[in-house]
Amino acid sequence: MNHRLARVLSLVALGFAGCTGHLGTEGSAPPEDAAAPPVDLGRAPMDAVAPPRDVPPTPIDRGTIRVDTGTPARDVGTPPRDVVAPVDVGVPAACAAGPLATPIAGCRPPVPPTTGDDRQDCVNRINQFRRECQCLPPLQRWTDGEDCADSQAMIDQQTRTAHNGFRMRLCNSGSGQNECPGWLGWGSVASTVSGCLQQMWDEGPGDFYGPPPHGHYLNMSSTSHTRVACGYYTSGGATTAVQNFQ
Repeated sequence: MNHRLARVLSLVALGFAGCTGHLGTEGSAPPEDAAAPPVDLGRAPMDAVAPPRDVPPTPIDRGTIRVDTGTPARDVGTPPRDVVAPVDVGVPAACAAGPLATPIAGCRPPVPPTTGDDRQDCVNRINQFRRECQCLPPLQRWTDGEDCADSQAMIDQQTRTAHNGFRMRLCNSGSGQNECPGWLGWGSVASTVSGCLQQMWDEGPGDFYGPPPHGHYLNMSSTSHTRVACGYYTSGGATTAVQNFQ
């Protein structure tokens, strides 16, 4: 282990185009590049009050219709409505024309229900942003890369250095990496799936390294990547989450 740490200290350059900055706690510690001071990107506001619904018109009194007992009364003057199949409101109509060149502004889809599998929840959340916010095709779950992602999350948290394991190339970690460092305040897997990934997507298009950096979003929205492996390491109330893209 000392030999590996010595190798870490000898690496002074990123060396890999896929490496991005790290994120802090949701709403407190902002995303930052691994080689630059933190940049406060803030959080997109969410409306706390639902918009008013249209008030339905006052029903017209058509009198009492006499029917046999057990038979529901029916307004004979109102024709039956056509039955319409449910519409997937999570996908914008613009998706009919294919992927969008830029993401929908302010896109903040609600977190999907958990599947009971932390890694699958992570993949689903990334694909939710891709689909609902930019009409992009989904990434496949890279199961063979998950052990590597776990080990890199562990090394990074123990050395408190983002992308440390990725730079060391101790295992096949793909061509790009995003990370939610536990030492910056992420305390659970659920918080990284709901908050950290949202902050990453909110970076939007721009220069990979910035300033401010946009690398997290660019990794998540890339059409060159086809798979993603999510890994975690939790210790002392801190959770480091790594997403490796291939």
